[in-house]
Amino acid sequence: MLAPGGSPEPRGTKGHTWLALWRRISWLACWIALCTAEAVPACPFPCTCDGRGLQVDCSGLGLTAPPPDLPAATRSLLLLNNRLSSLPGGAFANLSGLQRLDLSNNFLDRLPRMAFGDLANLTELQLRNNSLRALDATLLRPLPRLRHLDLSLNGLSRLPPGLFDGLPALRSLSLRANRLQSLDRRTFEPLAGLQLLQVADNPWECDCHLRDFKRWLEWFSYRGGRLDQLACTLPKELRGKDMRMVPMEMFNYCSQLEDQNSSAGQEVSGPPCTKASPEPAKPKPGPEPEPEPSTACPQKQRPRPVSVRRAIGTVIIAGVVCGVVCIMMVVAAAYGCIYASLMAKYHRELKKRQPLMGDPEGEQEDQKQISSVA
Repeated sequence: MLAPGGSPEPRGTKGHTWLALWRRISWLACWIALCTAEAVPACPFPCTCDGRGLQVDCSGLGLTAPPPDLPAATRSLLLLNNRLSSLPGGAFANLSGLQRLDLSNNFLDRLPRMAFGDLANLTELQLRNNSLRALDATLLRPLPRLRHLDLSLNGLSRLPPGLFDGLPALRSLSLRANRLQSLDRRTFEPLAGLQLLQVADNPWECDCHLRDFKRWLEWFSYRGGRLDQLACTLPKELRGKDMRMVPMEMFNYCSQLEDQNSSAGQEVSGPPCTKASPEPAKPKPGPEPEPEPSTACPQKQRPRPVSVRRAIGTVIIAGVVCGVVCIMMVVAAAYGCIYASLMAKYHRELKKRQPLMGDPEGEQEDQKQISSVA
C-alpha cells in the first residue's frame, strides 16, 4: 500500500494508531469513574444509603452515638431503635440541609441546648419513646421550618414557657403518654398554624391550673384544629370526662380563690407581729400611759373550702328539694279534687232524699251524716 506521495507506508503504523486511540479511551473512562466517585458521597459504616446519599438509614444497629462521617448532602437521617442515651456536641454540625431526623425508640434522657443548632432546614423531628424528663426552653429555637414534632411516650411533667416560640410553621404536635398534669396557655399561643394536637394518656388535673388552657382549646377547636382527647384524672367527680365537655361554670370558684390570694398579699406595713401575745403589764400609779400599738398577729379568716364536689352536691340537694315540693303540691291538688267531687256527689244525693216538708228527725240524721263525712 502506497503512502501519499507514492512511497510505501511503513509496517505497524496502523497498529500504533489503534493502540493510541485505545489508551485515550481508557484514560477518559478512568477520569469519568473518578469524577463519579467524588460526586457520590461515601455511606458511613454500617448504615445504608440510597443511590445519591440523600437518605441515611442507621436504624436498629445498636449505635450508642451518631456516625461521625455523615454525608453533608443528607436530607433524611434515621437513627431509631438504637441505644443513644445522649447527643454529643456538634453531632449534626455539617448537616445544614437535613429535613427529617428520627431519634425514636432510644434512651435519650436529656438534650443539649444547641443539639439542633445547625438544622435550620429541619421540617420533621421524631423523639418518640425516649426517657426525656425536661426540655430546655430554647431547644427548638433554631428550627423555624419545623412542621411535625413528636414528643410522645416520654416522661415530661411540664413544658417550659417559650418552648414553642419561633415555630410558626408547626402543623402537628404529639404529647401523648407523658406525665403532664397541666399546661400553660401562653406556651401554645405562638402556634398559630397548628392543626393537630395529641395530648391523650396524660394524668390531667382538671382544676384552676388547666382553666386557661381549656379556653385556648375552645379557640383551637373553633378555628378548625383537631384534638384527640383530654380526659380528666382528678378530681374524682370528673374522672374520665373530656375536659372540653366540662362547662366553664365549674371553674367559677377559681376567681374567688384568686381574689382571696390577692387580698391576702396586700397587707398593711407595720411592726412584725408575734404569735404569742404578751401578758398585760400591771398598771402603775400615776397618769395613764398612752396605749401602745398592738403587735399581736391579726386573726386571718380561713378560706372556705370550695370544690367541684360541693357545687355538684348543692345542685343535687336543690333538685331533690324542688322535686319533693312538687310532689307534695301534686298530692294536695289531687286530694282537694277528690274531696270536692265526693262532697258534690253527697249533696246531689241529699237533695234527692230530702222530703218536700221538713222532717226534724230526718234533718238530725242528715246533720250526723255530714259531720261523719267531714
